[in-house]
Amino acid sequence: MSARIERLITSGTFSLDGGTWDVDNNVWIVGNDDEVIVIDPAHDPDEIASAVGRRTVRAILLTHGHDDHIRAAVETGQLLRAPVLLNPADRMLWDAVHDTAPDGEISGGDRFSVAGVELIAVPTPGHSPGSTSFVADTLGAVFTGDTLFQGGPGATGRSCSDFPTIVESIRESLLTLPEETVVYTGHGDTTTIADEKPHLQEWIDRGH
Repeated sequence: MSARIERLITSGTFSLDGGTWDVDNNVWIVGNDDEVIVIDPAHDPDEIASAVGRRTVRAILLTHGHDDHIRAAVETGQLLRAPVLLNPADRMLWDAVHDTAPDGEISGGDRFSVAGVELIAVPTPGHSPGSTSFVADTLGAVFTGDTLFQGGPGATGRSCSDFPTIVESIRESLLTLPEETVVYTGHGDTTTIADEKPHLQEWIDRGH
């Protein structure tokens, strides 16, 4: 039974640096009818659990620690009986939301297996210090969280973020992927490496 990628869109808020905004988030479910990995379980644990159904959840992977991506993570992990994993460089963002630690850490090069597919953790800091993308070569996919969107890098105008760092992450770790790779983002529509690659200099010139 071949693996597939499912998208669930959940709605809530994002708060940082004293501001709060309404946001829609992409929750990615990777696997088959028997087992899945959930990436960024935002906002609504019950809706995510419903989408997963009776399938075994191997892990819940967080691309970064901003509150819209992690606020529902603990409850979702409890509902799905699955470990919640985060790059420790974003622990300060986690600790601002939760009193307990994540269930485990994500390091560059870590491999997560589900339904015959491997997701490889690739550090892509800039949007946050611990931002991590997950590459699934056999699916022709990369899950970039808020590092790379359709149309450019994620926001870096807030605390714990850095524009030159996100540009370097995108240049060295994402735009080097095969051009047909589909980019599954934390918000909004998917894109491809081929569609985004020609615009790198425009983003640099535009700055953030």
